[in-house]
Amino acid sequence: MNLRKTHIVLILLAAVVLGFIGAYAGVKIAQPEQVNQEPISLSEEDKGLDDEEIQEANVPENMDKVVQAYNVIKDNYLEDVENKQLIEGAIEGMLNTLEDPYSAYMDVETMEQFNETIESSFEGIGAEVSMVNGKVTIIAPIKDSPAEEAGLRPNDQIISVDNESVEGLDLYEAVDKIRGEQGSEVIIEIQRSGVSDTFDVTIVRDNIPLETVYNDVQSIDGKKTGILEITSFSERTADEFEEQLTALEEDGIEGLVIDVRGNPGGLLNSVQDILESFIPSDTPIVQIEDQEGEKSPYYSDLESKKDYPISVVIDEGSASASEILAVAMKEVGYNVVGTNSYGKGTVQQALPLGDGSNIKLTFYKWLSPNGNWIHEEGVKPTIEMEQPAYFYANPVQVDDEFSYDQSDEKIENIQIMLDGLGYDPGRLDGYFSRETEEAVKAFQNDNNVNATGDVDQDTAGMIETKMVEKIRSGEDDKQLEEALDTLYK
Repeated sequence: MNLRKTHIVLILLAAVVLGFIGAYAGVKIAQPEQVNQEPISLSEEDKGLDDEEIQEANVPENMDKVVQAYNVIKDNYLEDVENKQLIEGAIEGMLNTLEDPYSAYMDVETMEQFNETIESSFEGIGAEVSMVNGKVTIIAPIKDSPAEEAGLRPNDQIISVDNESVEGLDLYEAVDKIRGEQGSEVIIEIQRSGVSDTFDVTIVRDNIPLETVYNDVQSIDGKKTGILEITSFSERTADEFEEQLTALEEDGIEGLVIDVRGNPGGLLNSVQDILESFIPSDTPIVQIEDQEGEKSPYYSDLESKKDYPISVVIDEGSASASEILAVAMKEVGYNVVGTNSYGKGTVQQALPLGDGSNIKLTFYKWLSPNGNWIHEEGVKPTIEMEQPAYFYANPVQVDDEFSYDQSDEKIENIQIMLDGLGYDPGRLDGYFSRETEEAVKAFQNDNNVNATGDVDQDTAGMIETKMVEKIRSGEDDKQLEEALDTLYK
């Protein structure tokens, strides 16, 4: 069927309007367990609309201006322009005016990627990213992913990918550049807060499995204590959590720590299902506030709290659904240990446009059981605990060797890492002293590196490797230690 240009534009606009209306109505009448689940799909009839149906869709009166702009560009632009390019550009333009990093257009290919991240596995570096103040920003690396192994951190800004700037790209275009086949290499240029120079990180992409719950048992003061780490909230997370919690309880745990550090969030219904095991029925699990300010609280059927103590561990990479869990547990009296969380207090829903593409749009605020909105503020822990300084040391790129009597902020990072590895550099201020030289020599001797006392790229790389290994071992995890130490007090 051949369509006039005007019809192409109006059909799409009507589909957008009808999609909003249908999805909004569907969510408004949903039961608690249906919130933020499957979006309302457009029927086959909605994909082709006649003029009468377009009028019924309440297309704004001045929409002819959009059609006029479309025709002007299509008829007069120097080069050929695809209809799809102009239509998708119009949608993206409307969304950009919202200045909301969480509302975005997802074409068919992007939607497939989005679905992968909440299903089983995908190929890439393994990091959750968002658009923050126009910058592609890491929310958190996924546990045991190449991104985590490379030392990427929450709030790192991605400047370029394989020497191509991501400035001007939308979030999903940037993600498309970062992703790639398992085994392929990607060079990501990073800007980190507190570091004047950008630095490159080379990462080998891998298959990222989305196993989202991990368990451990430790003995604390003779008491069997369970630890459940949740790395994201995907489709299977609540089931995995329930299975592993049941196994721990059958094993006789006397206390529990729930670790959501570095967890960027995920599905709302997933965290709701988990909280139903902990939040009694007289307190809301979460409250959802709509565009009119109407609040809908959601409750569990739980008669009483668990008969054992529980703590939650958070950090700056804990976002969205992680914060729903943390603040709910905090407000019913459990300790929250760590550092202030990320601060995302909105709920998005994917709205289908009939051709496989979607608009991910912010529909609601979510509020804590007591009605608090943590957006852009985060959840404040009841027990604040930073990790050791070396957890926050930055990767070092050495162009020329560092040696005695030099001063540089990169030397300061090297000193912090050496100190964390047990080699006393004498100072941590960036001045390369004789004590620092001796610490470097000792490290080089222990790691079969030529013991010059100078730091070249090989030595710097070895220091970083050993540092990452120590962090990943959990050997010096002060936040988890504090959660465990205070659990029974």
